[in-house]
Amino acid sequence: MPRRFLVFLTFFQTVLIAVHGFLFLTWVYFWAPHIPGEAGVYDFSPLRHWRLLTALGILSISFLATSLIGFRTTNVILRVVYRITAVWLGFVNYAFFSSVLCWVVYLALWLGRAMIERHYFALSFLALAVGVSAYGVINGEWTRVRRITVKLERLPESWRGRTAVLVSDVHLGNYRAFGFARRVVKMVVRLNPDVVFIAGDLYDGTPADLARLAEPLRMLKPPLGAFFVEGNHEEFSDHIKYVKAVAAAGVRCLENERVIVDGLQIIGVSYRDATHGEHFRKTLRGTGFDRGQASILLTHAPDRVQVPAEEGVSLQVSGHTHHGQFWPWTLVAERMYGKFVYGLQCLGEMQVYTSTGAGTWGPPLRVGSSPEIVAVKFI
Repeated sequence: MPRRFLVFLTFFQTVLIAVHGFLFLTWVYFWAPHIPGEAGVYDFSPLRHWRLLTALGILSISFLATSLIGFRTTNVILRVVYRITAVWLGFVNYAFFSSVLCWVVYLALWLGRAMIERHYFALSFLALAVGVSAYGVINGEWTRVRRITVKLERLPESWRGRTAVLVSDVHLGNYRAFGFARRVVKMVVRLNPDVVFIAGDLYDGTPADLARLAEPLRMLKPPLGAFFVEGNHEEFSDHIKYVKAVAAAGVRCLENERVIVDGLQIIGVSYRDATHGEHFRKTLRGTGFDRGQASILLTHAPDRVQVPAEEGVSLQVSGHTHHGQFWPWTLVAERMYGKFVYGLQCLGEMQVYTSTGAGTWGPPLRVGSSPEIVAVKFI
């Protein structure tokens, strides 16, 4: 593994252990039993709660362990365990912030000399974390259809009134599999699009039966075709195997190239060639697109939007950000990507649409964002 990746994994695991330790100490404090015969004195010994300590210790390393194993192999047991640990990680996020809030409120009440039943007080904050997490899981399963209209200069008349459907970040793998792929494709088919754009991270990057997961794509038969570009998850390993699986299902894979569809330029640039400004610019120019004519650029992430804007692209469609997926990471994503984190935005004469994506990655929660597929009507 690259050294930087090992450093990240070490940091990530250390944080998880620290968070689980904080949750354990919080639970021990608020649920410590009275010492018999000692009024107002509690037994805070962690050994009294050794079962909880052991369980939290195992859970603190479970997500990273199953994730690393999941990048090497897959089977039914691993997928079940991964799904459990992914949901647990999402819950831990809200359990941590709920515990911090619990301490803040408790100390404020204590300073105000308020009488508090500590057990039920802590239990109410635990219920808050459970409630928000449950909402996040349910919301993460509810993929919406978002409809927008886009007006492009020099758009061929034959394209006015037509509809393109944008799908990104399905993340098929150890959590979402064949059934989810089929459900998303059926939603797309019901929209009766003229063209379909798949903007990367169709797969999660883990070992899987790629051909079977791509099989539902055969139901896509838009009159102007379906087009795919690679995301970063398709590039975790040999990206060719993902491209072959998607192409075998009847979807055109655009690998740093331009195609003309009924007079409109469709350009596809893979994630790895769009992350560095000057290389991205060179790749775009290498497609031979005409900046004097309308064009749509498919590229996975809105990382270097100034480059296609300067090169004269009309519309860029992307995903990748998930809009942070769930709070407070929504705030982090907004800080990183600014106004291009989600939705339809403009940069000079170019328009950019960034989708939240149809699926989820890691914890299957959506709080502060919603999964979507996007119907784009050209006017």
